[in-house]
Parts: sequence; C-alpha cells; structure tokens
Amino acid sequence: MIYEHAEIQIKPNTSAEFEAAVREAVPLFRRAKGCLSMRIDRVIERENTYLLVIGWKTLENHTVDFRGSEDFTAWRALVGGFFAVPPRVEHLANALTGF
Repeated sequence: MIYEHAEIQIKPNTSAEFEAAVREAVPLFRRAKGCLSMRIDRVIERENTYLLVIGWKTLENHTVDFRGSEDFTAWRALVGGFFAVPPRVEHLANALTGF
C-alpha cells in the first residue's frame, strides 16, 4: 500500500464550505479502484491548511486510474475553487511501524 499525501491550502474564511465539499466527495473515493482509505486533517498551527491522506493499493491506482477518471474531474470541481495555491502532492511508502 502507498499513501497519497496532499497539502491543501484554502482561501481564508472558506473552511466550513471546503469541509462540506470534501464530505460530498467521499463517495468518489469509496468507489475508486484501489482506494483503501481516505481522511482529511486540519493543520492546527497553519490556518487554512489541510492534509489529505489517501491509502491506495498501488501508485498507479492513484496516478493512472483515479486521475484519469471522471470522478477525479468531479473531485476537482467540488474542491478546486477553494484552493489558494495548487496542492502539494507526494506519495509515501511505509518504512517502519513502531506500534
């Protein structure tokens, strides 16, 4: 499994609307090929910043299957208008689990 980690900075004073749009998008991820989990966390120290963490079976499930789908287009339509800057997206592989 790999994790997609996206840092999302949104426009000021749009947190409630952004979070509502993300909730609306959850079914898009639930039905995505290879999507194992999805969560979004608000960064406490940096107002208007969120971390989206999605577990994928393979890197290609994200970069090819999801990004090439109509659901990706729908995701961006729901949340893209809130972005202050383009999200910073990285992919992570677990190197160590301590617990």
